[in-house]
Amino acid sequence: MADRILDDETRERYADAIVGAGVALKRGDLLALVGQHAHRELLLAITEAAYRRGARHVDVEIDDPLVQAARFRHGGKSAIGERAPWEVNRARALMRDDAALVYVAGEGEPGAFDGIRPTLLAQDHAIVRKRLSWFRKATLEGRVRWSIVGWPTEPWAKQVYPELQPLDAQRRLARDLVWFCRVGDEDGEGISGWIEHVKKLAARSKTLNRLKLAQLELRGPGTELDVALPAGARWMGGSERKQGRSTSPNMPTEEVFTSPAPARTSGTFRCSRPLNFRGRTIEGIAGEFRGGRLVELEAAKKDDQELLTAFLDTDRNARRLGEVALVDRSSRIGQTGRTYSNTLLDENAAAHIAFGAGFPHTRESGAPRVNQSALHLDVMIGTDDFEVTGIGARGRRVPLIAGGEWQI
Repeated sequence: MADRILDDETRERYADAIVGAGVALKRGDLLALVGQHAHRELLLAITEAAYRRGARHVDVEIDDPLVQAARFRHGGKSAIGERAPWEVNRARALMRDDAALVYVAGEGEPGAFDGIRPTLLAQDHAIVRKRLSWFRKATLEGRVRWSIVGWPTEPWAKQVYPELQPLDAQRRLARDLVWFCRVGDEDGEGISGWIEHVKKLAARSKTLNRLKLAQLELRGPGTELDVALPAGARWMGGSERKQGRSTSPNMPTEEVFTSPAPARTSGTFRCSRPLNFRGRTIEGIAGEFRGGRLVELEAAKKDDQELLTAFLDTDRNARRLGEVALVDRSSRIGQTGRTYSNTLLDENAAAHIAFGAGFPHTRESGAPRVNQSALHLDVMIGTDDFEVTGIGARGRRVPLIAGGEWQI
C-alpha cells in the first residue's frame, strides 16, 4: 500500500490497542468493522490485529457517505428510513457475547449531504432509530461491545492542518491520535500507557461518587448552566464493563461523565468548539434551558440551525439533557490548542453536555431513570478558564474544576 500514513510498528500498536483495550477481543470472537474507503489502512491493520488475537472472523462494512446521499437525492419516499433485513440481523448478531463492533471515525467525503433537506435527513434518522431502538437500548445497557476510533482522512487532516501538504497533514494527525491514545514510544510498552490513563479516570470517577453531589454549576464564557443530579447518580470514566469485559468505548477519552436529572436543567450555554454533524461543521451553537427543556437554540448559519432543530424535534425527549461530561485542560487533546472538527476528539478536549439519551449504567439500583431518547448529540462548552462547582445534598459547595483545572 503506497503512501502509508503510519509506520508499520506504530500502526500495529495502535490497532492492537483497539482490539485489545477497545473491545477486549478474545480468541474465537467475531469482529465487525465499519469505516469508509479512506480508512482502508486502519481497517486492514485492525483486521490483522484481530486475527493475531485469535478472532474467528472479521467482517468489514464500507460506509460510503456518497452512496447514502444517493438514496436521498434519487430514491423515492419508500427509500426514506428503509433498511435491508440483513442489516437488522447483523445488529442482532452484534449482541452476542462473542461479537464486537469497531467504528472508525474521520470524514472522507465532507459535504456529501449538502443540499439535502434537513427535515428529510431527520425523518430518515428518526425512522431507523425507532426500528432499531432495541439495539440502541442494548448498547446503552452494555450488552454490546463496541468502540469508536479515529483515522486521518485527507479532507479531515487538511481541515486540522491546512498549512501542510495533504499526506503530511494526515501523518501529523495520525501522530496526534497515537499520542492521545497513549500508545506512542513515550508511553511505555504495548498498551500500558492507555491502561494507566483509564485507571486515573476511573479513580477520579470514584472520588466524584463519594461526594454524592446533588447539583452542578457550569460556568464559562456564555455559559451559566445549573444541572441537577438525582440521588443514585453514578459518575463513570475510563474503561467500562460490557459483556463482562473491560472495554474502552471511546479511544481516545479524557472525560468523566454522568447522566443528570432530565427535568431539572436551567440556564444558558454557548459552545466553545464547533460540532461536526452529518458532514457539516456547525459553528456558533448556543441555547437556553428552562424546566429541563431546551427552549432556545441558535447556530451561526440558518441552515445549520434548521438541521439541528429538525433532528431534535424528531424525539420528544431530545431537548432534555442525557449527559454532562467534565474534562479539564490537562487533556492531551485540549493541550494542542487545535479544534479537530470531530466529536470523538473535541468532546475529549473540553467539558461537554449531550442532548437526548442518558446512560443507564450511570444509575445505582433503584435510582430515577435517565432521559429516554433515540438521539444523543454532544456539544462542547468547556474552555481553559471553565469552572465547575458541585453542590452536596446539604448545600456544601465543592470546587471541581477552577481555572480550567481539576481541584479534586
